[in-house]
Amino acid sequence: MSEIPTSAPTPRQFRQQSPWVSGVGYLIFFSRWLQAPLYLGLIVAQLIYVWVFAKELWHLGDEVINHGSDVTEASVMLAVLGLIDVVMIANLLIMVIIGGYETFVSKIKIDGHPDQPEWLSHVNANVLKVKLAMAIIGISSIHLLKTFIEVGDLGASNSENVTGETYTWDGVLWQVVIHMVFIVSAIALAWIDKMSVSAAQAAKAVHAPVHA
Repeated sequence: MSEIPTSAPTPRQFRQQSPWVSGVGYLIFFSRWLQAPLYLGLIVAQLIYVWVFAKELWHLGDEVINHGSDVTEASVMLAVLGLIDVVMIANLLIMVIIGGYETFVSKIKIDGHPDQPEWLSHVNANVLKVKLAMAIIGISSIHLLKTFIEVGDLGASNSENVTGETYTWDGVLWQVVIHMVFIVSAIALAWIDKMSVSAAQAAKAVHAPVHA
């Protein structure tokens, strides 16, 4: 079968840029390095979360060892959920640091490294947004679960407050509403990303050579 020739689109002709315009363009391009200190600052924030995790874990162990008779299942569960909350925020920081630097600043040369994150090989702005949205939903779920444990007897006269915080019906309702907004936003971002990929694949198929 013979190949049907296809006419390639004629490239647009542009006037050669002046040195001044080229210099401004290079300056704007290299301005992306201004974000590097921001990601380094997030690394410091992650170190702070490591310290917070260690302190909370030490506090939990001290309560169980020295005041075991006063420790309840609900208090232990809330403490563990607090530790999970810190870990999920640390995961969010890692995604922002690595994914943001890779997407907006410079490529990280770790191809073939055994510890390379799987998602980093196909990361882009849309994928990063979806993953961040999913991480935020996970963090919101932990906070909502902690609230549900605390408000199990909300309104009862003899209910014990485990965390010492005050909850109201309106406050709990708004937490649920905000959590649902996070979920809807993540679904919308995932749908937009899927539509973008489909449109890119369709455009690639249109410009692909046709073989008879």
